[in-house]
Amino acid sequence: MQGLTGLATKLAIFAMAIGSFGIGTGEFAIMGLLPNLAGDLGVTEPEAGHVISAYAFGVVVGAPLIAVLFARVPRKPLLLALMALFALGNFGSAVAPDYWSLVLLRFVSGLPHGAYFGIAALIAASMVDVGFRARAVGRVMLGLTLATLIGMPLATWLGQGLGWRPTFFAVGGIGALAVLMVMRFVPAIQVAEGASPLRELGALKRPQVWLTLGIAATGCGGMFSVFTYIVPLLTEVTGIPTIWVPVVLALFGVGMTLGNVLGAYMADRALMKTIGGMLAFNIVSLAAVPWLALSWPTASLSVLGVGFTVAIGTALQTRLMDVAADGQTLAATLNHAAFNIANALGALFGGMAIAAGLGWASTGPVGAVMAVVGLALLGVSVWLERRDNRWTPDAVPAE
Repeated sequence: MQGLTGLATKLAIFAMAIGSFGIGTGEFAIMGLLPNLAGDLGVTEPEAGHVISAYAFGVVVGAPLIAVLFARVPRKPLLLALMALFALGNFGSAVAPDYWSLVLLRFVSGLPHGAYFGIAALIAASMVDVGFRARAVGRVMLGLTLATLIGMPLATWLGQGLGWRPTFFAVGGIGALAVLMVMRFVPAIQVAEGASPLRELGALKRPQVWLTLGIAATGCGGMFSVFTYIVPLLTEVTGIPTIWVPVVLALFGVGMTLGNVLGAYMADRALMKTIGGMLAFNIVSLAAVPWLALSWPTASLSVLGVGFTVAIGTALQTRLMDVAADGQTLAATLNHAAFNIANALGALFGGMAIAAGLGWASTGPVGAVMAVVGLALLGVSVWLERRDNRWTPDAVPAE
């Protein structure tokens, strides 16, 4: 075991981060191309939004199903198969003949998402000492945050210039590159002795696993509530010309990247305090959206701050490693299913507020309320942990 300085470790993590970059680009870029997609397929923008929902539903379904059914499969071959499926799903999306076939193919593309991130996080954590786990996981997730900084703006420009189909072709190409990189640089890691579907399902018996997933599903929903409708917020409320929207969206990626790096560093030093502190930050930054969105400089600052809220992600992933005991694969993959539930709930509640006539900026306060729920769940988690430690002082945490 070691830190993060070994060349082999760096190359393995970089290879898995390429896959993260592809997944992040494919997930977020479509949000900026909904008008193009809707016009090309002859559907309304809300109907085009179902393409995003189908992907998220695929993540929610695929994460636990894959973790349980393939519990005995070695992690590297499984990681390769997941990225290959992601690449094929995006190539298929690029040539989808109609709306419903695209919805189906986006569902297929989402199936490997959660399992890929969960398994990649476990591989990264297994390659370093305990004190570097969060940073190792954070570097894998760095590909996801860089996707919002680099991949998403480039994909948006590509989609606006050439159409949405080349964007999916490009994402599929990144997935194919990730397959080659993982094949070459990620070491073979054997399945733990006694691994089985039943043992993985044992994670679901643990209240702390459910509470951590609940924090992710609610406390992180605010980011998606705002980001799903970020383009009309910037153009209609702030008054930013459409041509400058990709530049402002890049600030969201900057915030995510900073949040990923700093959040992982903080999580390795004070895990629960990092989760609590980031939930509090989410509440404040999201509640301020209606006021910050009124001018270009403050709106840009708000986009940066909302992106920074992703800092909680690595901390929650590490928390699941601590509380899942023998069911770490299922718990790790479910974390990303929970984030996609947050995606769906954030978009749903934000859309309901807009439909009720509260305006595009109302998505911020809606997200703040969701973060309050996440903070309440964290309070329950801490209380249960202290109660259990009081009555079982000799309890030894799982590896």
